[in-house]
Amino acid sequence: MLFINIVGIVLIALIVWWFWLYKPKEAELGENDLVITVENGTYSPARIKVPAGKAIDIKFMRKDPTPCSETLLIPELSISETLPLNKLKSITLPALQAGEYAFHCQMQMYRGQITVA
Repeated sequence: MLFINIVGIVLIALIVWWFWLYKPKEAELGENDLVITVENGTYSPARIKVPAGKAIDIKFMRKDPTPCSETLLIPELSISETLPLNKLKSITLPALQAGEYAFHCQMQMYRGQITVA
């Protein structure tokens, strides 16, 4: 009985860490094209840094066949795009003010963040 309780607490801690505490590394949009890969329940990289006041293109490559990975939402920018399977999809973002903009799937299980500085 004690073993089951310990396993349950560990699983709860992992769930809390994954959904609320985990912060992946941040990638910067540089001279080279940045491709965000949608695979295995995550965006990789999930955090990107872009310059303020300049329109940018971000490319997504969806390798995950699950229905949840098909839709990309950026609510603050009113962007809703369908990502085709195994094909690059370029999304143009307008010139943005400094701040943070979340992007995610329709169920918010795949999550990422755009930091504009």
